[in-house]
Order: sequence, then C-alpha cells, then structure tokens
Amino acid sequence: MSSSAIDPLQLQKRVPSAGTLLPNGALSPHPSFHMTAPEDSEPLAPTGIGAKRCVENGDAEPKSETASPQSGSISSAGLKVLALLAVQNCSKNLLMRYVMKDRPNFLTSAAVIGVEVLKLVFSTMYILGVEKRSVSTIITYMREDKKNSMLLAVPATAYSLQMSLEYVALANIDAAIFSVLVQLKLLATATFAVLVLRRKLKKVQLISLILLTAGVMLCNSKQLTGLGNKTTDNEDYTDADQEELKSHMRGIMATLGIALSSGFASVYTEKVIKGQRDRNVLRGDYSLAYTQVQLALVSLVIIGTYALIKDLDVILENGLFHNFNGPAFVSIFNSAIGGLIVAAVLKYADSVLKGYATAVSVIMTGVLSMVLFGTQLNAIYFLGIINVVCAVLLYSGKNLEQDMC
Repeated sequence: MSSSAIDPLQLQKRVPSAGTLLPNGALSPHPSFHMTAPEDSEPLAPTGIGAKRCVENGDAEPKSETASPQSGSISSAGLKVLALLAVQNCSKNLLMRYVMKDRPNFLTSAAVIGVEVLKLVFSTMYILGVEKRSVSTIITYMREDKKNSMLLAVPATAYSLQMSLEYVALANIDAAIFSVLVQLKLLATATFAVLVLRRKLKKVQLISLILLTAGVMLCNSKQLTGLGNKTTDNEDYTDADQEELKSHMRGIMATLGIALSSGFASVYTEKVIKGQRDRNVLRGDYSLAYTQVQLALVSLVIIGTYALIKDLDVILENGLFHNFNGPAFVSIFNSAIGGLIVAAVLKYADSVLKGYATAVSVIMTGVLSMVLFGTQLNAIYFLGIINVVCAVLLYSGKNLEQDMC
C-alpha cells in the first residue's frame, strides 16, 4: 500500500543496538511518520507504514548507507532497498484491491485484529529468539512504561482507523486512484504541523504541496467528470450510474480520512508523546521490538473493544473471520510482514530514498492496476502522476531550498 502504522520511533526515543533487525509487522502504510525533525527544520513527513527511524540521543538521525552526501549517488544496496520498498507498497495496494473489489462480507475489524496479532507474535518471537530475553522483560517494560502506553491510545486509534478505512477505500476505488489520493497525507501532515506546531514551510515544500494537489485533481478528473456529466435530468442516467458515483465518492472520502488521521497522529505524537521526558523506563535497556509489542497490545485493546461493541452479535453467530478467504489472509500477512521488510533494510534508507520508493510505487500501482484489473487510465491521469511524483520527491528532498531563486 503505498499506503499506512505509527512509527514507534515517533513514540519514544530509544537507542537500539547497532545493526539490530527489528520486527515491525505494521501495515504499510497506512501510514508511519518521521517525527524527529527539530523545531526549526522541515515539517513532519509521513512515510510508508512500518518504516523506522533510529534516533540517537533523542535527536540526531543516523547516517544512511544509501548514498554519500557529497556525491548524491545511490549505492547498489540503496537501489535494492528502493526496489524492495516500492514493491512492498505497490503489492499491498494491489492485493487489498483484489480482495475488496467484489466487496466481500467480512469484518474489517477482524482484519485489523489479525494484523496486530501477527505484529505481536513477530515482535515477541524476536525478543525471545534473537535477543534471547524472557517474557518477564516484556512485562517489566510494560509496567515501567505504563504512562506512555496510555498516551499511545490516541495514535493507536488513528492507526486502527486508517487500516479499516483502507479496506473501505479499496472496495470503492481502484488501486491506481488510491495510491495517488493517499499521498494527500503530506498535505494533511504539513497543515497540522503549521497550525499546531507553528512550523514554517519552506518554499520547496509549498511548491510540492501545490503540485500534489494539482496531481490528485488531475488523476481524479476523468472519473468525477464522467460521472458528473450523468445527472438525473439525463434520460441515460440509471440507478447503476448513481451507485457508481456514490461508491467513488465513498472511496475518496475514506482515503481523505486516512490522510487526515495520518497527519493528526503525526502531530499528536510530536507534540504530546515525544514531549514526555519523565519516563521510568531506561531507554538503553530495551530494543524497539518492545515498542512494537507495546503498540500492538494497545491497538488490540482498542480495536478489540470496537469489535465487541459493534460486531459482537456477528462474531458470536458466525465467528471472527467469517467469509475470509485465502487472499484475505494473505493480505493480512502481507500487511503485517511489510514492516519487517522495512526494518530489515533500515540502515540503507533515508527520507530521500523513501520518497523515491513512494514515487516508484505510485507509478507501479497505476501501471499494474491497468494490466491486472483493466483499469482505464488516460493521458491526464499519467500527467497527474508526474505531478504527484515530483511533489513527493520535492517534499522529501534535501538541500533543495538553497538551489531555489
């Protein structure tokens, strides 16, 4: 999915041991966020769900092995990372669209629960199997950091909402449209950062947001124009046309909801959770796998409560995973394992590379959606993609401001 988990490194500033591979298991996408920029730096930049950012001493971003700042070139390892991240984002969108295109009657809350359970299992297995530590260390960690666990309820709720909305969006709009529209999370995050954190946007970021908005409008112009030309005054207007219009608008609204919750969660994490300095936990004693366990448990409590309140009768009658088929379970596993892939290649990635990966995944999703699902795309759509790709690269680029007049 190109798309959107909450990055645990936004939630706390712990230092993992060098070279540690951290199991994530978050979706993808629905977005995580880079929250480590200092107050006078660029606004927050959400990235693919499950991406991690190692912060030393609470502020500094580790150097990436992807490229040398002097040369600006990308190493072969960096290119492999770019391909891996792009494929992960693209495959998530396409797989979820395949699962949801016929609108199967299953509980989206069950899918979210499945993802969180897998995240919890993967993270616990890592702690027990790789770090060779005991379950008691997890219990100790949760007890010592219980204040932060309560603060996690807000971003965890936003994350669960994003995952649920992804299913709604991809049941109603094509993966090609979704992959473009969801990039509005950049605009949402920048807007919340300006309003709440009083950040100032750089010129290059303003340009990127304008390009992004224009690109999204171009990519959606054909669908909205075609459907809008059919009005109730037209004798050719049918109930099917009306339902198609409603479905498309439902998908757009769900995607906008993803973008808004992504931006809000980013700013909340920056302003509230990272502002907490009085934790009892010794940060150096625990790896980020513990944060994954913490976030998964909080998310399970939230989405579990929601499922019991809203879907209890259905669950008691048919079971939690009623009407789930093979592709649906594969989609859950793909969403959970996506974060592991990102974590495995973290040391080669930086914000620029992640921007490249997002741009490539948008293009791949559009082309493959046309090939696999017969999505009809025209020249205006691809012009919109060019705008969106340029916007993503500008927003995540480095040292571009000094090159502008």
